Amino acid sequence: MQGEESCQILAGTEGDSFPLMEINTGETEAPEQWDYVLVADHRTQRNSRQAQQQQQFLEELKRKGFHYKMIEDHKKVFFGIRVDSRIFGLYCKLLMEPEGPATRVQPARPPSVPATTRIRIVNFVLNSKTAAGDTLEDLVKSGVFETRFALHKVRGGPAGRGLEDGTRGRKLSPSVTCAQGEEDLKKKWARWRNMFHPQPIDDIRDYFGEKVALYFAWLGWYTYMLVPAAVVGLIIFLSGFSLFNASQISKEICEAHDILLCPRGDHSRRYQQLSDTCTFAKLTHLFDNEGTVLFAIFMALWATVFLEIWKRQRARVVLHWDLYMWDEDQEEMALELIHCPDYDLRPQQHSYLRSTVILVLSLFMICLMIGMAHLLVVYRVLAAALFNSTLLFQEEQVTTAVVVTGALVHYVAILIMTKVNKYVALKLCDFEKPRTFSERESKFTIKFFTLQFFAHFSSLVYIAFILGRINGHPGRSVRLAGLWKLEECHLSGCMMDLFLQMAIIMGLKQTLSNCMEYLGPWLAHKCRLMRFKLSRASGDPELRRLQCNYLLNPVNTFSLFDEFMEMMIQYGFTTIFVAAFPLAPLLALFSNLVEIRLDAIKMVRLQRRLVPRKAKDIGTWLQVLETIGVLAVIANGMVIAFTSEFIPRVVYKYHYGPCRQGAQPAVDCLTGYINHSLSVFYTKDFQDAIQIEGSENVTECRYRDYRNAQDYNLSEQFWVLLAIRLVFLILFEHVALCIKLIAAWFMPDVPQSVENKVLEEKYQTLREKMCSSPKSTEV
Repeated sequence: MQGEESCQILAGTEGDSFPLMEINTGETEAPEQWDYVLVADHRTQRNSRQAQQQQQFLEELKRKGFHYKMIEDHKKVFFGIRVDSRIFGLYCKLLMEPEGPATRVQPARPPSVPATTRIRIVNFVLNSKTAAGDTLEDLVKSGVFETRFALHKVRGGPAGRGLEDGTRGRKLSPSVTCAQGEEDLKKKWARWRNMFHPQPIDDIRDYFGEKVALYFAWLGWYTYMLVPAAVVGLIIFLSGFSLFNASQISKEICEAHDILLCPRGDHSRRYQQLSDTCTFAKLTHLFDNEGTVLFAIFMALWATVFLEIWKRQRARVVLHWDLYMWDEDQEEMALELIHCPDYDLRPQQHSYLRSTVILVLSLFMICLMIGMAHLLVVYRVLAAALFNSTLLFQEEQVTTAVVVTGALVHYVAILIMTKVNKYVALKLCDFEKPRTFSERESKFTIKFFTLQFFAHFSSLVYIAFILGRINGHPGRSVRLAGLWKLEECHLSGCMMDLFLQMAIIMGLKQTLSNCMEYLGPWLAHKCRLMRFKLSRASGDPELRRLQCNYLLNPVNTFSLFDEFMEMMIQYGFTTIFVAAFPLAPLLALFSNLVEIRLDAIKMVRLQRRLVPRKAKDIGTWLQVLETIGVLAVIANGMVIAFTSEFIPRVVYKYHYGPCRQGAQPAVDCLTGYINHSLSVFYTKDFQDAIQIEGSENVTECRYRDYRNAQDYNLSEQFWVLLAIRLVFLILFEHVALCIKLIAAWFMPDVPQSVENKVLEEKYQTLREKMCSSPKSTEV
């Protein structure tokens, strides 16, 4: 079709590298030779000050051994940047370690370096300060340059027609796609149809660098390990169906037509039969049953096994990449020396004053996150009053409506606070003045995750351990500002509130977030294509390739970081409070199957090429995962002890119930539990009993608590249960943590095969040195 425009992005293959040769300004360079591209608007050429800054920056690059070429279209000016081979020779000489197969060339030829290394070196030099004290980022902010990016390897067609598929002779769509080929990442990786196929980790590493490859290797292993957790969680959930109608507690609730529950709040001004909660009682038993404890212990063990096996997997992968002995500090110092031979080492520094200020500000932000959870409490109280006064819901639906809308408000608050937390964490890192970029990234990770953790989990902590426990009792309720009564737990217990909150937040994060994560970049790319039409008059394929890369969505330092953070929060939801939501691993499994291909499609098709980063592990994120594992043990132990009905059921069964003297085959051991767990309140003690509907013939009502009927003080059973809850919590945490420690000890972080391979390489190196050196005098 006339005027149809398109471009293709080629995925790199193993050992691929750019040819290194001197270029003359008058020659036409192959587009694959450009390591980096700077883009400026034509308006900057008309601004003398900006044009001068631009020329000074480019001339300084030229003095450092960079070659550049200016290529123009009717709107933009592109500067193709390429580096002299001498810089890469210096890089290899300084590190004295092979990067991979691409470095093993004949000595007579110039050193050939993988494309990922070339881009990394160029990016480091470009982002360093110039002689004038500016960085490329400063020049971009001031409008001297519009943007900069590393080039995808592109293949463009002639102007005025679509691209032809060289293997089949068919036209490709006018969009950014991957090139055909057996080793192409699009064909093997960035396709929805390949959702269940293994990931080409080596190819990802060759094209996007080790940092991205390790992210996808970790994400793939995490997804694989979610399968057993999802299966066990589903079994625990479905096992409740086998007792859906057989549970003694559910039977007693469904048959309790003569038990009236006290009015639960200002929105409920009538007595309610306990049997009305029959359906919710059965549903609660699906996730609050005897298998909950076993599942919580299983998840503690699962989290440990997952991390330990990942450490072993990482060791194998890093050894395969010849990076086992690689040192990040040495890499950054080598890049600094390449950029500036007179570079002086910046020593490690620590300021107690700065640390104190950062600690105080961090605690202030954490308190702000906790305050947001209190604002959510206020919302739920006011929403209950509003829903009742406007007659939007029936009285029995008000509590459920408040829980659901509260979860939605919490989700929106999370989205807002994520942007605030990122800004605050960045400012704290700038104030701390880390020595290197990797150190800055590590400190930022800790600060940002801490703030995000409290933003995501503060409301869950409130629901699990505070909701309904500070409300007082009927006739003497605690009120907000003396006006509105604090909300109660759901009629079937606080576990239902926690289950609903977890289900809604996880459901929204796994569906809406994934949809926006894909649709956002896709729509943005389509809009860029519509706004910026490729020049139909130009027949220069090189210009078209640069335009093709320019039209992709921009990337930044946080592109990969945000993906890691998203997975860490999901991992927290999957392990913390999993006792209240055993379906969390199943939802995470489905989400991750989509997430892997979604991220692949974004990186290959919709985004500019990420600057490759060298790495031999996932960095600080491993400590984050281990911290979440410990917090999960504590949180799940507290959920079982204080939120679920597990402890009260067990205590009643063996201390108060009909089986306290021994099992009786004809009697269920939980017979009478409901009557035992509900306290009595006499209606004559209501301050406004006359206003309660149907109060004429009611002398007493029941409510969930352990209080005396005479003075409404906490009963003996309450203190017995509290003591047993604390004992259980201590035992559960110690047993779970011991299991984690034993599992971590049982599985070494590094496989024996890897250790033996490293030892063998060290031994061979020493043998070669010994053979090459003059023979020493024997003693």
